[in-house]
Formats: sequence, structure tokens, C-alpha cells
Amino acid sequence: MPRLYRNRVLVILCDAFLISAAFVISYYLRFNFDVPEFYFSQMIRTLPFFVALNLIVFYKFDLYRGMWRYTGIRDLRAIILAVTLSTVLMIVGLTIAYRFAGYPRSVFPMSWFVLIVLIGCFRFQIRMLKEIGNPFAWHLKQETFENRKLMIVGAGDAGEMILREIGQNPRLGYEPVCFVDDDPKKLERKIHGVPVLGGKADILRLVSGFGIEEVVIAIPSASGKEIRSIVDHCEQARVRFRTLPSVGELINGSVRVSQIRDVKIEDILGRDSIKLDLGPAREQISGKTVLVTGAAGSIGSELVRQVAQLDPLRIVLYERDENGLFHIQAEVMQQVESDVFLPVVGDILDQRRVRATMEMTRPDIVFHAAAYKHVPVMEANPAEAVKNNLLGTMRVAEESMRFEVGKFMLISTDKAVNPVNVMGATKRAAEMGILSLNGSDTSFMAVRFGNVLGSRGSVVRTFETQIAAGGPVTVTHPDMTRYFMTIGEAVQLVLLASSIGQGGEIFVLDMGEPVRIMDLARNMITLSGFEPDKDIEINVVGRRPGEKLHEVLVSEKERILGREFGKILRIEFRQANQNILSQLDVLRKHLDDPDEQAVLRTLKEVVPEFMPLEHLDQHADGLPDP
Repeated sequence: MPRLYRNRVLVILCDAFLISAAFVISYYLRFNFDVPEFYFSQMIRTLPFFVALNLIVFYKFDLYRGMWRYTGIRDLRAIILAVTLSTVLMIVGLTIAYRFAGYPRSVFPMSWFVLIVLIGCFRFQIRMLKEIGNPFAWHLKQETFENRKLMIVGAGDAGEMILREIGQNPRLGYEPVCFVDDDPKKLERKIHGVPVLGGKADILRLVSGFGIEEVVIAIPSASGKEIRSIVDHCEQARVRFRTLPSVGELINGSVRVSQIRDVKIEDILGRDSIKLDLGPAREQISGKTVLVTGAAGSIGSELVRQVAQLDPLRIVLYERDENGLFHIQAEVMQQVESDVFLPVVGDILDQRRVRATMEMTRPDIVFHAAAYKHVPVMEANPAEAVKNNLLGTMRVAEESMRFEVGKFMLISTDKAVNPVNVMGATKRAAEMGILSLNGSDTSFMAVRFGNVLGSRGSVVRTFETQIAAGGPVTVTHPDMTRYFMTIGEAVQLVLLASSIGQGGEIFVLDMGEPVRIMDLARNMITLSGFEPDKDIEINVVGRRPGEKLHEVLVSEKERILGREFGKILRIEFRQANQNILSQLDVLRKHLDDPDEQAVLRTLKEVVPEFMPLEHLDQHADGLPDP
């Protein structure tokens, strides 16, 4: 007989003995340990039915499938429910058969209580023996491990789970010394024998006093500001610090030592991470064909990943980077059936290729993520920026109208608001162009992002490269600020905005307060294990072409219509240029002209608020103070 079944039979036999014992004890308690002969015979006759009924109910409650070494509150709850049900069934059965005549009524409440105690103690004893080890095996050779002295920040459920796992597995190499928690009610209390010795302000003192070698931040619900504060104390104590994933990253709410990771820049952005319910997006995408342009880019590839989880009929990956297209398809095909994906190598400037793709696939939804994004590069190549970001967008939009696509979502940028650079101006013109097409069978809308952490154009990647090279880290201006969001948040915004948009709207994510780039640089150097200005220098090199000091998400000429899902702002689109489509035709003709100034002049006519930075007051950026 396999060991699993052998152990299960053994536990069933033990339960049968405990059930019998509980029933017999209840009779003896009822009669003060002197059971009359009549009731003794009654007890013996009823006992097999009582045992059989309880075992059947226990089986139905899955009490023989669990791992008893991990017995917990849920198992105790199941035991109580099972014993209660079997007791009620026994009383009902005796009432039907004998009208309960001749049976001492108090026996059954007593047997209910005694049985819960016996079964519960038996189950928890198995776990206790597992956790403290075999008390009779003291003479056996014990393994020793090099343990690192550990402090756990957060004396809550997550901290308790981490401590429990460390206690069960000495090979993890940790020696928990103390907890730290700012809740005064927990001070001097103990969790599994480990005391809570102070708040986060005491980290330096405790690290020094106890020789702490590592700190684990076990507060998955902590805000970025709270994590930043804890990290500051750890830096002062010069101790290694790591953290658990945030609530949004945890799949089922349970945490393990294996999930402990280094603190990332996303953890200390200064605002809570955003986790949105994608139910409405699933309703929209399930069973539909979705086309993603720029499918191998940072945003496009994440769109493909998340859309693939929403049960689409097909995802069309439109991308000119053949290598990137291959890699994103290979990655996602490990999770979703291969026939869901259709990779298409093509350029959005190639109208015939776009048209052929639309005709072949007949998409229901188009997410247009293909764009040039690097501000200084586009300043030096304005004609290419106009071709790709504006005219390429319009070609995809026009073909979407031709083939009656249901919804078209443009991925825009906060740089489209009061643009002072070519990239922002082309994105603003693209917003105006596609939104002017509403009124057909296709609903056109746009969504604006701030800086996306981890994207190809993000300053974070630049800083990471500079830190890895030993510095210096270059900041263009000490007062420059930007809004930041993660790629996952950005794509959730796109998916949800597309599900609620009716056409003609611009959506923006409420990203809290902007972050100083200088603070970002210092934090990234610190998280990499270095000291700013000592191990790695920070150089202020001056603003690059087209850079503003501060970005805004909504212009003073736009009106916020409402807030969706708590974090998504719906912006009213006001067409400032009624002749935009005819002006785009003029702009197309200028693209063949080697005079790029003509392109810029026409772009300025298309986007009246476009004011190149060199014509503005460098201090104020031509905008209201943030």
C-alpha cells in the first residue's frame, strides 16, 4: 500500500478510536462515571452508528485530504462544522427512529464538545511535533547552518507567515531576532517567541545592539512613502534590506520567504500602486479580435500580455521589428494557445500593408502603441516624427474606419499637453486628428501616460546603465519633475479606458504627485547599494532640446468630465482646429520638402498651442507654476 494511503488509513483508525472515546466519555460524564446497565447496553448498540456517521461526515468535509503538519484555523473550523453536522444528524435519526425516547439528551451536546477537543488536539499535535521536532530524537546528530540575524519590519500577518516558515525550515539560514512595528499596542508582545522591540525609528538602535545582518520589510500594503521612510532608516543603519511583493503582486494573499526580493524603485514612488479590476475589459475583449500596433515595444508588448489573459478570439501583433515580434510571441505562447496570435511584420507608414492586415483580420479593437518617443532625437528629426507619430497614426485610423473597427485607442503622452517639443506636438496633433474622425462606426479615443518605469524611453533605464558603469549619473536639471507609473498600471488604464470609452474622450491616470528626477537618481543609487555623491556622482548637465521642467496631465483649456474606477480621469476633447484634416494634407506635401522649417511651421498651424521651448521663458517654460 502506498505511504499516502497507509497514513490516511491510520488517521481514519485514530479518528474512529477518538469518536468512540468521545461518545463513551460523554455517557460516563452524564452518569457520574456509574453508567446503569440499561444505558450501558444502549451506548454499546448506538456506538457503531455514531462512529460510522462521523467518519462519513468527516470524509465529506475533506478532513482526510489535508496535510496535518499545516493544520490551522481553517481546519479547526471544518472540524467544528463536521462534528456539529454529524451530531445534528444523529439526533434527527434517533428522533425519527425512536422519537428520542429513552436517550439521555445531555449526552449529545457533551459528545459534541469532547469530540471537537479530541479531534482538534490530535490534528494540532501532528503539526506541533513537526514544528518542534521529535522530542525523543535528541541524541541524533543535528545539522547546523550559518544563520543571518534577521529583523522583520511589520508584526502583522505577512510577518507572522515569514517567521513561521523560517521556523519550519532551518535551511533558509535566518535567525529571527526581533520585530519592528509602529503600532504601540504590539510593543513588547511576542510572535512565536520573537519580540516586538520598537518602531521603525528604532531600526538603527536595534541593528547596532543586536548585530542585525538583514532587514525584511513585511508590509505588502505599505505605501511608497512608508517604504521610503523604512529604507531611509535601514540606510542609516548600513544594513541590507529587502521586501515582500506588494498586495497587487501577490496572487493569493499568502507570502513565503522565496518571495522576498530587493526593494525596487517602484516601491518608493511616493504613492500607492494602482490595481484595477479588469472585469469590464474582459467583457469587452472576450471573443474579439484585437490588433496591437508597436506590439514589440514596451507598452505594446505588455498590452499583448494582458490582452492574452482576457480570452480574446485573436491578437494581431503588428510590428516592424522582426526580432522583437518573435520574442514577444514566443513569450506569450507559453501561456496561451498559439492559434490566438497572428504576427504581422509591417510598418504603419505602409498603408497597403495596414489595409491588407485589416482586411484579412477584421479587428474589433485597435490599440495604437507604435510611436517615436525620445524627445531629443525627435527634435533633431522633426519630419520623421511627423511621419510616424502623426501621419502613421492617421493611416491606421483611416483604415480602421474603412473596415468598421469598433474601437480605436491611441496611446498618447503627457507631453501632448501644452507641447514645447516636436514629439509632444505630433502626439497632440494625432489626438486631434483621430478624435475629429468620430461620427463613423468607429469610436476613437486617446489615453495619456506619464513616464513609464521600465519602458525603453524611461529615464530609469538610463540611470540603471549609468550606475552599472560606476557613474556619473546625469540629471538635466535639479528641479525637474515627472509623473511616473509602471508598465502594468499603464496597460490597465488603456484596457479599462477602452471598455468605458464611447468615442471622443481623452483618458488620464491620476498618478498623484510628480517625482523630482534628482530624488529619483539618489534613490536608485541607494537601492543599488551605493552612496550618492560619494560612491557615484550626480552631474547636472543642463536640459536637452525640447525638455520642460514640469509636465502637466490636463491643460487649462480642457475640462475634466469625471473620474472612472477611482483613478481614471475622463477629459472633454475640444477641437481647437476645425481644419485639421485639410491641414494634415498640407503637412504631407511638406514632408517631401527638404526644408524642415516648413514642416515645423505647418505643425504649429495644426497645433496652435505648440510653442517650441527656445521661444519661451526658460524659467517658467511658458506654463503656470506647478
